[in-house]
Amino acid sequence: MSVDKKKALGKGLSALLNDTPSVTSHKSFSSSPETTVNTGNSLGSVNEIRIAEIEINPFQPRTDFDEQALIELAESIKVQGLIQPITVRRVNSHSYQLISGERRLRASKRAGLNTIPAYVRTANDQQMLEMALIENIQREDLNAMEVALSFQRMIDECSLKQEELGERVSKNRSTVNNYLRLLKLPPSIQASIRDGDISMGHARALITIADPIKQVHLHQQILQYGLSVRKVEEMVRALQNGGEKKEGRKPEPLSYQVQKIQDDLASRFSTRVKLTISPKGAGRIEIPFLSEDDLGRILEMLDQ
Repeated sequence: MSVDKKKALGKGLSALLNDTPSVTSHKSFSSSPETTVNTGNSLGSVNEIRIAEIEINPFQPRTDFDEQALIELAESIKVQGLIQPITVRRVNSHSYQLISGERRLRASKRAGLNTIPAYVRTANDQQMLEMALIENIQREDLNAMEVALSFQRMIDECSLKQEELGERVSKNRSTVNNYLRLLKLPPSIQASIRDGDISMGHARALITIADPIKQVHLHQQILQYGLSVRKVEEMVRALQNGGEKKEGRKPEPLSYQVQKIQDDLASRFSTRVKLTISPKGAGRIEIPFLSEDDLGRILEMLDQ
């Protein structure tokens, strides 16, 4: 290891947690036009910077953004805040260029934010970034979301594959993949992991559910009843076994009126409801439940 690398790693957590002239928040900049940009190497902190001072990366390959997805993300940001900071490169003391996170930036604008949390990078700092992230990951007080975000940054900004990332941080590929999958969970669940309301074990069980609606519903059950990881795993298995499709003739599609009734019932009971009606008008309503407590909740609603 070179002397420079030893010095960089020797800075310890102060290089990651404390603001320095190179990675300080926007408020610390002087408004004087003579202000210069210090190109120090501390890259670990998250900064609140003004959205109006961020320009889109002209080399961004992505040009199409799903309008409905942006609206949903904006609504989530209003409630949960922005979970994953964007990454920008400083141009000068009052100007930044977006490196990654254009979708999050667009949604934050829709949500009415004036500032946005961001990792601020300087030019030619990839080696220092990689070392800072590796050191950050080694900290024992990081929550699972912080580890996942650090892993994703190394993949995006250091052009690493999962195998290479695993080698850098001394973790096998499956462990790396489990953390990265957390970033695909709904924002409300990510916020619970970040805030310590649910554990990594809970999150890993929720990840195995393909339907985000079911993920959110079970997540609410965990918070409401303080379910253990083992209990959640049992509920997930029951949910998956009960959801297996039986072979045979496909049912006739529901009419618009019946579909609306089914959707209204599902919304009322906060769970999927199945409504079947025969050509003669007879039928049945199925309301699944995840636990005895969940059954009690549904019964109380039926008594109202």
